[in-house]
Amino acid sequence: MSDNLVLEHLRAIRAELREVRTDQNEQKLRMSAMERSIANLHRSYSHIDGEQAEFRAEFGSRFDRVLDRLDRIERRLEIAPAQ
Repeated sequence: MSDNLVLEHLRAIRAELREVRTDQNEQKLRMSAMERSIANLHRSYSHIDGEQAEFRAEFGSRFDRVLDRLDRIERRLEIAPAQ
């Protein structure tokens, strides 16, 4: 009976963790969109600074996606413990 209780708790924890990951991914997407918007504002005021800011925003967005993909690969291959 206690094994079932532990398993139920572990399942609940995993479900909560999935929700947290989903929320975090959404926040990353929103943050990337905000960075691009700020870069566009910078570009409208100054061509040089705006281009650099846009590059940083786009690079950050792509880097976040690469990290997400790497995390999924590691979890599938069980290379790293699931977070």
